[in-house]
Amino acid sequence: MFEKLYAQAGTGSPSAVIIALALMLFAGYLMTRLTKLVRLPNVTAYIITGILLGPYCLKAVPAQVISGTSFLPDIALAFIAFSTGEYFKVETLRKNGLKIVVITLFEALVASLVVFLVSYWVLKLPLAFSLVLAALASATAPASTMMTIRQTGSKGEFVDTLLQVVALDDVVALTAYSVAISAAHALTGAGGGVTQQIVIPILKNIGAFVLGGVFGVALTISMQRKHSTDNRLIIAIGLLFAFCGVCSAMEVSPLLGCMCMSTVYINMTGDDKLFKQLNYFSPPILLLFFVRSGLSFRLDTLFTRADTGSVSLMAAGIVYFAARICGKMGGSYLGCLVTKKPAKVRKYLGLALIPQAGVAIGLADMCARLLGNDIGTSLQTIILASSVLYEMIGPGCAKLSLYLSGSYSNKIEDIVPETGAGGEQLSEAEKLVRRLEKIRADLPARVNRAADENEEAFTEAAYEQYESRHRRGGFINR
Repeated sequence: MFEKLYAQAGTGSPSAVIIALALMLFAGYLMTRLTKLVRLPNVTAYIITGILLGPYCLKAVPAQVISGTSFLPDIALAFIAFSTGEYFKVETLRKNGLKIVVITLFEALVASLVVFLVSYWVLKLPLAFSLVLAALASATAPASTMMTIRQTGSKGEFVDTLLQVVALDDVVALTAYSVAISAAHALTGAGGGVTQQIVIPILKNIGAFVLGGVFGVALTISMQRKHSTDNRLIIAIGLLFAFCGVCSAMEVSPLLGCMCMSTVYINMTGDDKLFKQLNYFSPPILLLFFVRSGLSFRLDTLFTRADTGSVSLMAAGIVYFAARICGKMGGSYLGCLVTKKPAKVRKYLGLALIPQAGVAIGLADMCARLLGNDIGTSLQTIILASSVLYEMIGPGCAKLSLYLSGSYSNKIEDIVPETGAGGEQLSEAEKLVRRLEKIRADLPARVNRAADENEEAFTEAAYEQYESRHRRGGFINR
C-alpha cells in the first residue's frame, strides 16, 4: 500500500518526503497513547514506532527519506545539549563543584570500564567495537530523571547531587566517545596515523567547545536588544542551526559546543525563559529523531554475529545492558564514598542513573555514519535495543531512588507540617484543613509541572507578540 502511494507521489519527491514526515509524526503520537497505558516513556514509543514503520515491518517510510534526514541527529542533539547547560550555573557549581566532578567521573568511567572488560575479555569482541561501546555506556539520559523529579516534587541533597551529575555526565560521555571513535578509526584501518586519527579529532572537539562559547556570547548580545519574543526564538534556533552546520563541516559532534553555548548564556543573563521556550518547541524534532532511529534499527542483525566476534548482537546487547547497570551503580557508590556523601546518596544514586536514550542514540547514529561498516551498524543496533529496555525500567528506578533516599514522600503527614509558622501545635481540625488544601492546590499540579512551565513560557511569548502587533497596527518588521 505504501509503496504504491509513494510511487504515485514520486519516491524522493517533496510530496513523498512530506507524507513520510507526517506519517512519522502521527504514528509517533498515536503510539504514545498506547504506551501511556502501561506507563512507558515517550522515547520508547517513538523507537517502537520507527521499528514498525521501518524496512523490516510495514516499509512505510522510503529509504530515501531515512538517508535524507541524516541531519536530524545533529539537530536533536543540539537541542538536548543546549537544555542541559541551564544547570551549569556558576553559583550552583561552586557549592559542590569538585565533589560533583569526582562523582561523575567515577559513575561514568567505571561503567565504561566494566563494559569494556566484559566486551573485550569475556565476549571476545573486537577492540574497536569494545572501545566505542564502552564509551557509549558512560552516557545517561537526563530527560527521564529530571521529569521524574518534577513529577514527584522531590528536593534535598540527593536531588541536587543527581541533577548536577546528570548534567555533567554527558560532557564526560562525549569526551570518552571522541577518544574512542578516533581510536576505532585507527584500529579499523580508516587511514592516517596517531596524529590524524586521534590528536586532530580531539583538537577539533576542543575547537568546537571554544566556538560554542563564542556563539553563547553572540546569543547573549543578540538577546540584550529589545526583540519581540518570536524573534528571540528565531535568533536562538538560527544560532543553534548555524553552530550545527559548522560542527558538521568540521566532522565533530555539536554536543560539547552547545553545552558551552547555553552555559555561557545562562551565566551571563540568568534568563531561563529561553530554555523553557525551546523545550516547548523541540518535541516534534525529538520525535522525528527517535522515530528515525527506530527506522534505522537493523532487526536482521540481532541474531547474527556480523563483525562483533563470536556472539550474536542480542547476546552482546543483554550483557551490555547488565554490565552498564552494574558499572553505574558501583561507580556512583565509589564516587560518593570518596567525596563522603551521606549514606542515602551513596546507596541510591546509581538507581537514578540507569536511563539511557537521547545522547547515546545520537552518538551511535554518528558512529554508524563515521565508521560506515558492520561495526557502526552493530553498535547502533545494540544501543537502540538496550535504550528501549533502559527506558522501560529507568523512570521506575529513578522514582524508587528518590523515594528510598527520602527526597519525596507519599504520606500527607510528611507533605504538610503539623505545626504552625511559629512552631505552635495545630489542632486536628487545622491539620485536616491544611492537608485538604495542599492536596487540592499542589498534588494534581505536579503531574505536568514541567510541561506547564514550558507551555506557559511559549504561550506568554505568543501573547506578547500578538499584543505588540496589535499596538503597532499590524505586522511590522522589528
